Amino acid sequence: MKLLILNGPNLNLLGKREPEIYGTTTFDAYFVSLQGKYPSIDFEYFQSNVEGELINKLHEVGFSYDGIILNAGAYTHTSIAIGDAIKGITSPVIEVHISNVHSRESFRHTSYIAPYAAGVIAGFGMKSYDLAVESFL
Repeated sequence: MKLLILNGPNLNLLGKREPEIYGTTTFDAYFVSLQGKYPSIDFEYFQSNVEGELINKLHEVGFSYDGIILNAGAYTHTSIAIGDAIKGITSPVIEVHISNVHSRESFRHTSYIAPYAAGVIAGFGMKSYDLAVESFL
């Protein structure tokens, strides 16, 4: 099974950024542990702060990978283009959030991704990614 974990803006700052919300673990450290937990899965990881690069990656893998785990960060709430990209590909996408977006600012309550995602997982910290992986098994 081949899965892409695709992270959007500011997620490169995990471990440093707002640790009271996002924790103190870097995504690189978490990714190594995830690979160890699921050795039979071929993981790819890509992070970008640039909307167009996220869309290009979705187009690149969206017809050949078994699934995509997407944390689009703030683009979740603003990017019609990322929603359209997901709508246009065949690989299933799970929308993931580390925090519970519904307990935060009201602008975070709207997702332009959710209507085209196979599912949405939010509020379980980094374990949200584990739950997304489990959804593909």
